[in-house]
Amino acid sequence: MRQRAISGDSHIDLSWMPPQLFVDEASPALKSRMPFVVDSPEGPRWTTNANVPLGFACQVGATGRKYVPGMSARTDKMAAEGLFDDGANGIRRVSEPKLRIEAQDRDQIDGELIYGILGMSDRLKDPVASVEMLRIYNDWLVDFCQFAPQRLLGLAQIPCHDVNLAVAEANRIATTGGLRGFDMAAAGKQKPYFHPDWTPFWELANETRIPVHFHTFGPEMPDMTGWDAPTKEKARGAAFARGQFLRASDILSGLIMGGVLDRHSSVRIVFAESGIGWIPYLLDRLNWCWDEEFKNSLALSLRPSEYWHRQCYASFQAEESALPVLQTVGYDNVLWASTSRIRMDFGPILSNSSPRCSATWIPDPRQDSLWKRCEALRH
Repeated sequence: MRQRAISGDSHIDLSWMPPQLFVDEASPALKSRMPFVVDSPEGPRWTTNANVPLGFACQVGATGRKYVPGMSARTDKMAAEGLFDDGANGIRRVSEPKLRIEAQDRDQIDGELIYGILGMSDRLKDPVASVEMLRIYNDWLVDFCQFAPQRLLGLAQIPCHDVNLAVAEANRIATTGGLRGFDMAAAGKQKPYFHPDWTPFWELANETRIPVHFHTFGPEMPDMTGWDAPTKEKARGAAFARGQFLRASDILSGLIMGGVLDRHSSVRIVFAESGIGWIPYLLDRLNWCWDEEFKNSLALSLRPSEYWHRQCYASFQAEESALPVLQTVGYDNVLWASTSRIRMDFGPILSNSSPRCSATWIPDPRQDSLWKRCEALRH
């Protein structure tokens, strides 16, 4: 496989999906429960017949919040590139494959791992309709990725509130093909992922060697009844910051100490947008728990940290603060997010032909010093 520059964490959110897709493609019994776009005084927005607010069309992020100049340097750059102006004119550059490839070329990216609309499953407030919504999205994504299958690397959205439904959709995706991984909720709704009820899913992932991805979700918020607006905003900031990694650490702990990775050695786990700084501490703590308390009671064949290096990956942006932890996390266990100019061989994540990723730098004077320090750690 040739070396490619691939974004390890890209998205297609509901905000940018075709406005009538879900209604048009739903089974007759569920058409009336699908999300769609309506006009509003503030602009086109996604909703349902039950008036569930699902964000504005062609706007920002997974929640479809409205673009506000000056709130984020990243979204300001998107606006300067004309993304939101095009969206207002019905040009959905995010979800039109030809325009998406043009954007990749402009950004010097050869491919993207694409996360999707999984977070909308809870917000839809309709468990049955959410399964249909994800099925429609997955079928649409297969067609989307077929435009350039080596550059558009879509992840199937798996309903996780019911184990049987999760296994059914994962098996359907594995059978039909066209997508590169399973995108899972950052927390099991009914039972944790190490519960025996999830065994059929892990058996499927182990047999097919399709990677299982956990992208960070929005945080769990405290009860803010009676709080004033500034205090609520501080609470949202604090909850968002901790939510970026706490859920990932909970899942990793469960998969290792619960024996999932021990029983299914071909399973590959990916953590996206949760950083890597938490990983060394967690692995050290799991090892301590194993050595001090559970070595004689948990039937694991390896020390906890060894499962990470054998089966797990995480994406992060190349930042100076991350360098001290790279060696512990494992250079070859890191996927680089879209702001890093890294050439990667995605063997284990795409073709599963290798237990490791390798990476070399695309010359970029702005970060050349950082790269040299990464290389020093690697060797």
